Amino acid sequence: MNVKKILELLSDKFVEAFEGCGYDSKYAKVSISNRPDLCEYQCNGAMAAAKEYKKAPFVIANEVVDKLKSDAMFEMIECVNPGFINMRISAQAIKEYIAELAANYDKPLYDAKDTTIFIDYGGPNVAKPLHIGHLRSAVIGESIKRISRFAGYNVVSDVHLGDWGLQMGLIIVQLKEQQPDLPYFDDSFEGEYPLEAPFSVSELESIYPTASAKSKVDEDFKKKAQEATGLLQKGHRGYTALWKHIMNVSLEDLKKNYEKLLVDFDLWKGESDAEPYIADMIKDFEEKGLAYESQGATVIDVALDSDTKEIPPCIVKKSDGASLYATSDLASIIERNKFYNPKKYIYVVDKRQEMHFTQVFRVAKKANLVPDDVEFNFLGFGTMNGKDGKPFKTREGGVMRLENLIADINDAVYNKIIENRETSEEEAKATAKIVGLAALKYGDLSNQATKDYVFDIDRFISFEGDTGPYILYTIVRIKSIIEKYMQSGKSVDVSKLDCPNNASLKALMLELANFREVVDGAFIELAPHKLCKYIYELSNVFNRFYHETKILTEEDEDKQAAYVAAIALTKDILLCCIELLGFEAPDRM
Repeated sequence: MNVKKILELLSDKFVEAFEGCGYDSKYAKVSISNRPDLCEYQCNGAMAAAKEYKKAPFVIANEVVDKLKSDAMFEMIECVNPGFINMRISAQAIKEYIAELAANYDKPLYDAKDTTIFIDYGGPNVAKPLHIGHLRSAVIGESIKRISRFAGYNVVSDVHLGDWGLQMGLIIVQLKEQQPDLPYFDDSFEGEYPLEAPFSVSELESIYPTASAKSKVDEDFKKKAQEATGLLQKGHRGYTALWKHIMNVSLEDLKKNYEKLLVDFDLWKGESDAEPYIADMIKDFEEKGLAYESQGATVIDVALDSDTKEIPPCIVKKSDGASLYATSDLASIIERNKFYNPKKYIYVVDKRQEMHFTQVFRVAKKANLVPDDVEFNFLGFGTMNGKDGKPFKTREGGVMRLENLIADINDAVYNKIIENRETSEEEAKATAKIVGLAALKYGDLSNQATKDYVFDIDRFISFEGDTGPYILYTIVRIKSIIEKYMQSGKSVDVSKLDCPNNASLKALMLELANFREVVDGAFIELAPHKLCKYIYELSNVFNRFYHETKILTEEDEDKQAAYVAAIALTKDILLCCIELLGFEAPDRM
């Protein structure tokens, strides 16, 4: 059963009332009040309707209120000049809604399991360690994936590795210099190549920067690397075997590091997977009359009359015949459409790549690589900066490895736990890993994805304020209360949910009632920060209730059972939300 969102239920009432009074139902929208001191929900439709119906807004509002004032859903509904409708819902209505929510909160928002969303996030280059530049794509993309699945869609995620460019040629040529006797470089070798890679992951990670630096000062070396890249892409037997070793060693390390972030992908595809589609795709562009030659390169015009800024043509083939990122991205779309037939694509990428993806999406539509009804979404994220406002660097001024960043935040949380709690070193380390990841992910996701933000370990690991550890501390507190309640021989019973005369309990239930509305908004707007804002507010409302209400010492057993049922649902919804954000809660803190 799919529980309706509370604003839908209220809007349904107002649709009936507006239509019953002879007004268009488009004015019947209900929203959460921006003045909670005056009311819980409001409808401002009479203000907009006044112009169309040439009536004073308070006249329209009063007519609508008259239709609804006897409805049991409302404890109070009134017209406020010049024509706002304010309302509070009744204790019975909120009790019934929360009981239904408790039984169905984790059900999909939509019946959309046959509709596929394809999410492209991650994007690391193989043979290089993950660094902090990969953090936002991984963290935001993972949350978007989880939210989309919760919404009810079939979701396919792809890491989209950089595995086919010049860095492969650089590694091959550098390795040839270091180990020239390897069989991969002997064109007369006809036997089976070794199963073991001729390098470890740490050796591989040093080969690339050495080769990259050399290519910047040694033109001959760079030319050899370009030639090796070309031979690899044409299927050179030895280079292909070496490339497979590079891939296997890199993937094992990448998977291990993504696992630390609780990030995973359905597909571990790379640019190389697009290669088989490129030649036919370019030919198709030319046969359709879309592609033409410009300064030796093959390009496609994508500018529209409605553009307010210049959108240059998309280059799909360089003058030397080589492919570009746009070429492989378009060929990847062909493959994705062929095997997964998505109705929606979401690319979670640095916002500085917006022009690139504008061009790619327009070519894909113009060339009919996807059906007309397919939706392309570019979710461009901002930069993670240091306290100086510049992109985050190590103390030495380099780009920090992601595993070192995770280790630093875990150590900081561990020290905090050891200072404030009596706990074993083993438990403190295990807890620090969970809390550290929550601090890191929440610190990132609580910001609107498109905006830059300041990475501040001290603020992120605080157990107070708008932080991941504060959310986890709230969950652990609820777990502790429920555990003590159950130790007295009682059990949590959702059917005992009630809304006795307790203002802070009603506030908690009203906040719980917003859950599905918030998740839907986060899904539609690709906005995990909305979920962060919600769980911060829910945690605040719960903690206010906790401080104002005797829960475990309440003598009225029915009241106590109602309190415990409400906080148990709060815990379940908080746990559900942090799972959608991509982190977990410990049992103790």
